[in-house]
Amino acid sequence: MLRSISSSWKQFSKSKLGIVGLVIILIFVFMAVAAPILSPYDPQASFIAPMFTPPNSKHLLGTDDVGRDVLSQIIYGSRISIMVGLLAAAVGTLLGTIIGLVSGYFGGIVDDILMRITDIFLIIPFIPLAIMFALYVGPNIWNVVLIFGFLGWPPAARQIRSLTLSLKEAQFIEAARAIGAGNLRIVFRHILPNTTGVIIANVVSRTVFAILAEAGLAFLGASDPRNISWGMMIFYAMRSGAILYGAWWTYIPAGFCVALLACGFAFLGHGITLVLNPRLRGR
Repeated sequence: MLRSISSSWKQFSKSKLGIVGLVIILIFVFMAVAAPILSPYDPQASFIAPMFTPPNSKHLLGTDDVGRDVLSQIIYGSRISIMVGLLAAAVGTLLGTIIGLVSGYFGGIVDDILMRITDIFLIIPFIPLAIMFALYVGPNIWNVVLIFGFLGWPPAARQIRSLTLSLKEAQFIEAARAIGAGNLRIVFRHILPNTTGVIIANVVSRTVFAILAEAGLAFLGASDPRNISWGMMIFYAMRSGAILYGAWWTYIPAGFCVALLACGFAFLGHGITLVLNPRLRGR
């Protein structure tokens, strides 16, 4: 086990993009965990300085339209983006993995029904449907996580199904059947462990999508207004006329953080792909 981890890390460390992505993610995770220590002000405290105060020694990123410290909001906003991204990706990948395993292993009418449902979800525009559900069930942050999770499973289901179709014909699966192993044991004991790489890659890729989607949903005003997120900061900045006031510090840093964190997970996914796919290492 330790030897396998050491070998995987050695391969991963050869990817400069992967290392850069990992560093970016760790910095944001540290910022989210240590937010009460790092934040100079209460992010919700209003009128601690005049509205749209430019960056200065007391407020490194200035203040917003109600005098709140932008840097403190950026620091606390990392919590929502990371939490929504990871949890939504985990929920979506879990659903996709279960559906893909069942569809690929049992085949027949089960496969036909599940794949037609998957096709329907794949062609439905994600953002409009997410906005509709968010407004219907309420813009609570946990509702947003569940919405992204329940709408984001089809890509994982497709990939896991394809891998399951090839694995179930392998010799070690035939050997397991020969000694009397049941379907559940074969699926969860023999096939599932061999899909771990695809599952990890899906979690990383869906995290990128969920981070960007949450920011987009918040920007459109369909996210939880009680929680500070980078997308909600941009929404409030646009609504308050920050562009007209020239208050670039109220929205550019938040947008930069969204892009940087998304790039971090994308770079990490690239490094993980190199570990999982030996054919790409020489490129």
